[in-house]
Amino acid sequence: MAFDRDGPKLATGLLAASLAALAAYNAIRAKRAIAGRACGRVMEIDGLRLHFIEAGTGMPLLLLHGNGSMAEDFKSSGIFDEAAKTYRVLAFDRPGFGRSSRPRGRRWSARDQADLIHAAACGLGIEKYLVLGHSWGAWIALELARRHSPSVAGIVLVSGYYYPPPRLDLALAALPALPVIGTAFRHTLLPPLVRLAWHWAMEKIFKPAVVAGEFAALAKDVASRPSQLRAVSLETASMLAASLLGKANYRDIAVPTGIMAGSGDRLFDAQRDARRLHAEVGGSLLEVVPGAGHMVHQSAPQAVVGMVHTIAGRHALFQAGRRQRPKSRADEFKVDPASREPPAISDAACTE
Repeated sequence: MAFDRDGPKLATGLLAASLAALAAYNAIRAKRAIAGRACGRVMEIDGLRLHFIEAGTGMPLLLLHGNGSMAEDFKSSGIFDEAAKTYRVLAFDRPGFGRSSRPRGRRWSARDQADLIHAAACGLGIEKYLVLGHSWGAWIALELARRHSPSVAGIVLVSGYYYPPPRLDLALAALPALPVIGTAFRHTLLPPLVRLAWHWAMEKIFKPAVVAGEFAALAKDVASRPSQLRAVSLETASMLAASLLGKANYRDIAVPTGIMAGSGDRLFDAQRDARRLHAEVGGSLLEVVPGAGHMVHQSAPQAVVGMVHTIAGRHALFQAGRRQRPKSRADEFKVDPASREPPAISDAACTE
């Protein structure tokens, strides 16, 4: 009878011990995953640790990855090295991804991240830059063009989610952002579930193209870390909020703009969004890449670099013609590097 009375307590104790052991295992695996990455440079901006990799000389080109990814996404695709032959390329780990931190107490919306990336560019002495953003990173590129247009030479948007409709899967994916329950889930059951479903997830975002093996292997353990899963769920929650507001409008974008989408993207209706954005942004270029899914930059890197060259060329023509840039709201948001503490930059501070 004593065993019957103590059974529930014993079961609860065993469950708690198992979850604690799983959390410890996930923490060890997360540290190993991040330790295995190449270390670039680290900036400290407003209490946030921002990691980036850099190569090349010429017009600066800022690379912004999508939700769940990291700076090496562009390295594994070949875009980073190819672009570095022409540009000064900087690929950032956005807040909460890779080696970059994501301090609490701030939403880190697309606007917040646009201001952060602009401040980083200013801290590096960069006055004018191109931006290439994939998926969620394209959202940030648009905000950079809107809020800091005097500094933006042009933007290339790949597989962006510009007009997100309300979707049940967004609500479910945002649940790990919840306090307490979400935190426990991220540290225990979610990482192994992500690894278990990794092959299916890769096929979903790459189809109809073949999965890029290097990227899939590189990102698996980094993407399943509890800290990165927190960032993923928070950004998904931002998408959900945007879909419920339903007020996206980009008619005020006034920089050279290239828009790219995969013909077979089934993560959402990328072609519809791309064509709608193309109609809203005056003078923009649109390219639908045949045979590509959501990961256009991985499946067709040469096409993406080609669009970067085209947008850079449009900026050069614009400058040569000495035409006046249309007025925008950018001056209201422009970051004056002299008005803030210069960021501390380190080449050997790569800790998680």
